[in-house]
Amino acid sequence: MTRFVLIGAPLAIAVALVFNTGGDDAGLPTDSPKAAEASATGPVNPDPFAAADEEERAEMNKRVGRAPAGLAAPRMREIAWELLASAEGSTLDWRTQYATIEDSGDGTGYAAGLVGFCSGTHDMLTFVEAFTKDHPDNPLAPYLPALRKVDGTGSHEGLDPGFTGAWKKAAEDPAFREAQEEVRDKQYFEPAVRLAKLDGLGALGQFIYFDTMVLQGPGHEADSFYGIRQAALAEADTVAEGGDESAYLDIFLDTARAVMKSKKNQKHDTSRIDTAQRVFLEDGNLGLEPPLTWKMYGETFRIPS
Repeated sequence: MTRFVLIGAPLAIAVALVFNTGGDDAGLPTDSPKAAEASATGPVNPDPFAAADEEERAEMNKRVGRAPAGLAAPRMREIAWELLASAEGSTLDWRTQYATIEDSGDGTGYAAGLVGFCSGTHDMLTFVEAFTKDHPDNPLAPYLPALRKVDGTGSHEGLDPGFTGAWKKAAEDPAFREAQEEVRDKQYFEPAVRLAKLDGLGALGQFIYFDTMVLQGPGHEADSFYGIRQAALAEADTVAEGGDESAYLDIFLDTARAVMKSKKNQKHDTSRIDTAQRVFLEDGNLGLEPPLTWKMYGETFRIPS
């Protein structure tokens, strides 16, 4: 799977982020009636906004604008950041994650920051390149040749011993923290929430889309976000199509979990689905309303209100 996106205007960063994945389609449904119908009529474009013309896009944006705020509400945004931080950093304090950097041994090199930029999956390289264009004297700039060399591998060649310290030093800069937030918001959160609202989903579905987009990337391959959504659509109707919200999300989570299990670097734990998102769904909490209690990697987290 390839993950690619564009960073928006506030910091004048325009980047194509490409994330490495396993590319295994195992576990994706292919034999349902809806899948057969789709194959007979041709593939459905997995990103309706990208496929639409200007008039269609304007109508879709009106539909999204009429939807309840959901995760776009300030408190719900904070809940989304906390839920994501529990999966990415085993904490609710997402503001401590700007400077985090470690190698978990999954073959993707160093993972760092709010959305887990990886030195081995191209996204860290493109992020640092873009940030350096606007801030040429940042502490990470000297490591760009090494980042280019290790891109696509789990190697630390040329990065050790100083790269982790340089990342932490860069994270002291408000501009660097703002750039990370911009990637999170513009490339993952806003597109995920917009599409979830178009599909008629509430706050839980919006978060599930967001978390899946962060983890698997907004590519169109079978093991990226839009591919997962397309596979789910082959099995169940969205609310906008007249389907049941819980049934659709159940299929979506099954599909997302199958993708996680198909990837060597994600097989170790599916907590973010099994003991978090699935728990909220089984509780019928489609609005993701606190109090929330869930487990991540065996640790219990709570958002009381």
